[in-house]
Amino acid sequence: KLTLGKPVMFNGANEHGVILTAALASDAENPDAIDTAILHQLDDEKILGDFHQQHFIPFDPVQKRTEVTIKPLEGHLFKVSKGAPQVVLDLCLPAASMRVQAEQTVNEFALKGYRALGVAKTDEEGRWIFLGILSLFDPPREDAATTIQEAKDHGVDIKMVTGDNIAIAKQIAGELGLGQNILLAEQIIKAKDNEDIIHNVAQCAERADGFAQVFPEHKYWLVKDLQANNHLIGMTGDGVNDAPALKQADVGIAVSGATDAARAAADLVLTGTGLSVIINAIEEARRIFERMNAYAIYRITETIRIMLFMVTAILVYNFYPITAVMIILLALLNDLPILTIAKDNTWLSPTPVRWDMRKVLTIATVLGIVGVTQTFLVLIIAKNYFHVSLEQLQTIIFLKLAVAGHLTLLVTRTRRFFLASPYPAPILLFAIISTQTVSTLIAGFGWFVTPISWEYIGLIWAYCLVWVFINDGVKLLVYRHLEHKTQKHSHFLSRLKNSLHSHNIKHKHT
Repeated sequence: KLTLGKPVMFNGANEHGVILTAALASDAENPDAIDTAILHQLDDEKILGDFHQQHFIPFDPVQKRTEVTIKPLEGHLFKVSKGAPQVVLDLCLPAASMRVQAEQTVNEFALKGYRALGVAKTDEEGRWIFLGILSLFDPPREDAATTIQEAKDHGVDIKMVTGDNIAIAKQIAGELGLGQNILLAEQIIKAKDNEDIIHNVAQCAERADGFAQVFPEHKYWLVKDLQANNHLIGMTGDGVNDAPALKQADVGIAVSGATDAARAAADLVLTGTGLSVIINAIEEARRIFERMNAYAIYRITETIRIMLFMVTAILVYNFYPITAVMIILLALLNDLPILTIAKDNTWLSPTPVRWDMRKVLTIATVLGIVGVTQTFLVLIIAKNYFHVSLEQLQTIIFLKLAVAGHLTLLVTRTRRFFLASPYPAPILLFAIISTQTVSTLIAGFGWFVTPISWEYIGLIWAYCLVWVFINDGVKLLVYRHLEHKTQKHSHFLSRLKNSLHSHNIKHKHT
């Protein structure tokens, strides 16, 4: 909550006069946070009824002050203004000593994390008189530092963007646990055209912990240039001036109490106070991503495993390894466990995630081929060593595909060892156990298929349980290989980028 401190007076003004003048320079009908803090500081708000605002010029980031023409019940018209102290001082043209004193006051406030607000009014001759400086303190929420640290723990790089001066920005950044590398927004915008200083704004923004004295257009360009450097940007805002940057960001977030313009431009609108809900959204989004990733790998694996096996078996042995009824049963039995993936417990990535279809297809293809291999081994053993009939062989293949397929779901649902945490959700385990039980009973009692002995059923189960460990080992090896290649590729690109930048600078100097 924004609070108003004791004002510092100039030119013989008193505390009541400074606060009243600031209140007259405020919009009492549609007050912003600063106006509200000032109006609440009045001893009696009814006193405003003695004055009429004839012309109101609201605050804007360029002028950095408000200006109001006041008609009192008695007396002549006069004007009042409040805004950035430097701007209000320039309006009043004070003596050099007063300007020095005012600037010292502003600096002292800034070191404490206070914002400074200059107040002035015109005299009977229309000359502006500097009355004083108000101190405004907008402390961070109690959960802000914790929320920022949690975001960092999730691999999210936090940048503070503020219109305050650099001293206030550094003070607030220290309270929030951010670094002290705060840059002036004007510096990085000027750097866009000077490769000797920095070859683009994006790299400057990457190194900075925050930006001070930011105008709306600065926010927009910061977002745009970071996106051009392959960053996904999320931004919070609440004002009309934040709307362009919120619209440009990959995820624009309008905080509680935001203006209609900010809400319209944003992708998400927070209805509650605080930013901790953003951490919850990040975690839930990553869980959903992992479930989608697991589903994609599983479906591709199963498609390769069943379709490639059937086509190859038909071409090699000239018979159908499973009947049409068995195909329908497999499809029905697969549906229930797949539906429960949406409720599964998942591994929470400590860093931002994105789709890597090369990785998905590689893992799914390898697991699918391994699945085809193990199914052919069952076919060869059952046909050549146990000499079962064609109908029994089809039931054996059906049971093997059903059992191994659902066990494969336990392998693909996690990037870690399949028996390690996070463990499958109870609803997923129930679905797998239920469908495995049904498929086993179908094979044992001959529902819609030719029955096989319970001895064969036991052997198939043992075979599939052994292979689930083999499949998981293959999965872990593939993941390790792909991650190693990704690290080498990232390292190579980083070295290439730095080399090209150094070459460009040398070429320009030449």
